[in-house]
Amino acid sequence: MTFTLSLDPAVLVLEDGTRHPGRAYGARGTTLGEVVFSTGMTGYQETLTDPSYAGQIVLQTAPHIGNTGMNSEDVESRRIWVAGYIVRDPSRVVSNWRSEESLDDALERDGIVGISGIDTRAVTRVLRSAGSMRGGIFSGEAADLDAEEQLRIVREAPLMAGQNLSAQVSVSAAEVTPATAERIGNLAVLDLGVKQATVDNLAARGFDVHVLPQSVTIDDIRAIDPVAVFYSNGPGDPAASDDHVELLRAVLDQKLPFFGICFGNQLLGRALGFGTYKLPFGHRGINQPVLDKQTGRVEITAHNHGFAVDAPLEGAVDSPNGYGRVEVSHVGLNDNVVEGLRALDIPAFSVQYHPEAAAGPHDANYLFDRFRDLVVATLEASK
Repeated sequence: MTFTLSLDPAVLVLEDGTRHPGRAYGARGTTLGEVVFSTGMTGYQETLTDPSYAGQIVLQTAPHIGNTGMNSEDVESRRIWVAGYIVRDPSRVVSNWRSEESLDDALERDGIVGISGIDTRAVTRVLRSAGSMRGGIFSGEAADLDAEEQLRIVREAPLMAGQNLSAQVSVSAAEVTPATAERIGNLAVLDLGVKQATVDNLAARGFDVHVLPQSVTIDDIRAIDPVAVFYSNGPGDPAASDDHVELLRAVLDQKLPFFGICFGNQLLGRALGFGTYKLPFGHRGINQPVLDKQTGRVEITAHNHGFAVDAPLEGAVDSPNGYGRVEVSHVGLNDNVVEGLRALDIPAFSVQYHPEAAAGPHDANYLFDRFRDLVVATLEASK
């Protein structure tokens, strides 16, 4: 499959006033969002369909994107979620035997405004130095707008800090995936932007996975008689998710086993009584080194987050909200950011990264086994 790349003009405008002219890619028009970079060299389809990227214009640091096309098997959700897409060199040829359409066609179908042909290395260095910032991609008629008007539009866009985006990405009604291994029981998954690979991994550990809308109450969770609760990844600022924090505190009060990833880690931190803060440019990609303090093992992990938990890195501390002792279980080795929490007196833990890691790496996949073992041990202890 070959196709001709667009020569239509487009421009990326950052809120600091810098402009990066290029070519239109995907849909034409205007899109606004927080401009972030992802360091993954593969797995762009999984990145694009990860709901955690809602509200963000994603820049790929890998220069050549699109050569494997898109297929219906590797999607992580029901659509492409990025607010916009930035690549240097889109592939002119789609050659993978599993491909069903080109990346360009998929972006256009889902209305994703992108840009190609710009120096992505230069933009990454700006974001790495100054931090993630608001930006806009302008193509089609929008490319002809006055430069000052384009900058005004970008600077009037909402900041990521303070945004609650869970309702945009969550399911509207419960969806159930039956266990594909020896059944343990019902698992309540709060869908804050869950990926399909996460659901598949949980079902493979013996859970009937009930993916629930982000608006459910503790009574809704009780109604499915769960053996445990799981909070998924997702977009937005954890400080703007008070309702999800209060729901989680009700779960912890009942001593239900809990596992959270990514956004779920930040919300567990808040439920335990710790604060969260915005990282300068976040962690995004599939090559982030993390230390598991329990085993001493260094894992290469998949990340997608712009916020982190503010908790002491060393030793066990008392939960400010009265849930006993808590320790930081995992630490990011690039910048010493909290990458996991473990409650020592209640059955709850979380990590800041993605153990399902589609399209890889799989160093952290054992965490699903750790969760299964925690649930089984809790059930045995209650008999």
